[in-house]
Amino acid sequence: MPGLTLHTDAFVLLKQPPGDKFQTCTVFSEEHGTLLVMQRLPKAKPGGNAPAPLDLFDEATLILESSNQGRTWFVKECRLLNRAVGIGRSYAALVHASAFSALLARNHVSEESRGPVAALLRSAFAAFNTADRPDIAHFKALYCFARDEGYPIKQHWLPTLPAADRRMVTELLNQPIAGQTTAAASVLRLHNRLVEYLRGHTEILFD
Repeated sequence: MPGLTLHTDAFVLLKQPPGDKFQTCTVFSEEHGTLLVMQRLPKAKPGGNAPAPLDLFDEATLILESSNQGRTWFVKECRLLNRAVGIGRSYAALVHASAFSALLARNHVSEESRGPVAALLRSAFAAFNTADRPDIAHFKALYCFARDEGYPIKQHWLPTLPAADRRMVTELLNQPIAGQTTAAASVLRLHNRLVEYLRGHTEILFD
């Protein structure tokens, strides 16, 4: 049976430690969902630098090939569209961005939700890349992911909170991250309340 070829844009959600010749990544494609891809590590050329392999949070155009009906894909060609280099410069941003991307890698995204999730990944990685408050970026991304998956958190979760917390959530979600001054402890408490609700009332996997 002939191999398959796939041409798609994708975001790198997970990256395993590289082997001698290949590195393995989990990527998310708007057209095809989550894919496991293997990329041959480039060899440095004499007198020049080898092209950099895919990295966490990259957005890239990929040409992929598979000989096992799509269980694993090999990167034939790769063109980098965006690299969020700022995330790696901040430990807090790296922790929050990694947690969110791992959540996306862990959960199946329905076909009708892939477009909104791809847009969410693009905006979330941009926020993690530049925001001084990656905790707020993470809270907003988690809320939006659950909403885009069709869960009625605005109708069912938000009303369970005290009035002051409802106002805080509304501000966190609707105001630009730049300039927000909500205390980190308050953001963490609301984040944990949201995770607790999602664990108990949705099929989103956190572990």
